[in-house]
Order: sequence, then structure tokens, then C-alpha cells
Amino acid sequence: MNYTFDHGLFMALNFDGGPVFDRAMLAVSGTAMWIPLYLLMLWLVWRREGWRGAALFVAAVGLALGLSDVVCGVFKHSGPLGWLLPDFPPRWRPMFTPALEGLDIAPDSLMRWRIHPTADLPSAVHVPSEALGGRYGTVSAHAATIVSLAVVSARAIGRRWYAWLMAAATVLICYSRIYLAKHFPGDLVLGAAVGAAVGALSYRLYASALVRLGR
Repeated sequence: MNYTFDHGLFMALNFDGGPVFDRAMLAVSGTAMWIPLYLLMLWLVWRREGWRGAALFVAAVGLALGLSDVVCGVFKHSGPLGWLLPDFPPRWRPMFTPALEGLDIAPDSLMRWRIHPTADLPSAVHVPSEALGGRYGTVSAHAATIVSLAVVSARAIGRRWYAWLMAAATVLICYSRIYLAKHFPGDLVLGAAVGAAVGALSYRLYASALVRLGR
């Protein structure tokens, strides 16, 4: 895709925060640091619905995460349904978008240059070396999965403070993808829309299953 509507916003949000901030954003974008949040989530559901309700919740979350990833893969031509839109042109990640660097080269040339540098790399876009990887950013699977998880868990737990906690985590994770030059803001908005739809569906199935259990 050659869309440039969010290039300016991306460049305003992407910057070089130094090695410490790089490591922090890599951690935010990963899984390990969020394990305490996931355990809190499961405990809150267990306390409210018991073990059977918690088991159903885990199944609903698994469905939400799996569907979010599969739907996003359709647009990136990856995953089990990646063949569904063969004519859709995926959007390259910001780190591999030559226009942001003022370069008139192909994206795959910039990708090879970043991964195997033979000279000084362009520096308009900050790209931590540990973040390199993956060609396409549309649609953001990170945004889709965290939003779907936020929707399912916030509805299931029903606590305002928890909903705000998940909103903050979602914003932080999405911003980390911009900082790491993985996604444009538009990629994240589309991913969030996918996640919201999938999360709502998964919660409805979860709530319906609870009713059948007589809870």
C-alpha cells in the first residue's frame, strides 16, 4: 500500500529513546512482562465465576486471540486463511518504508539493507536492531489480540478499575509498536477494530455458555 495519510503522525511518535527505552519498549511489546496481568485476570474471573466459569473464560480468550491473529493474517497473506485476499496489497512496516527515509528504492531493498547493513543506515526512522523482522504491518495482530483480550476480560470481570487498567495496557502496547517501527497508526486502528469485533463475539459466546451452566 502507498497510503501516506498517517506518515506524519508516525514520525511524530517514533523517536530514539536510547538503549534503556529500547529495551523497555521491546519488553512491553513482548509477553513475559504481562504475565502478572494475565494471572490477575484469571483470578478475578475465578473469584466471580468459579472454576467452570474460569475454564470457559480461558476458552473464550483462546478463541478471541486465535481469531484475531487469523483475521489479521488474511491481510498479510499469512496463516491458515492468508490466501483469502490474494489481490490485497499488504502495507510494508514503517522500518521498511523507503519514503519515510526520503529514499527512492524498493521496500525489500531497504529491508535487506537494515538486516544486513553494508553502509551507514538511514536514520529518520528509529529502528532498534532487536525489532527487525516481518515484512508487513497491516493489519496489526498485536493491536487486534490485545483489544480482543481487553474486551472479553473487561466484560467478564465487570470492574471499572480493571477496564481502565486494560485500556492503559492496550495504549502502551500499541504505542510500543510505533516506537519499534513495526506499525503505522493506521495499522493499529484497523487491528483494534478487528480485535473489538472478535472480542465482542467471543464474549457473547462466553456469556451464553455461562447461562447454560446456570450461572
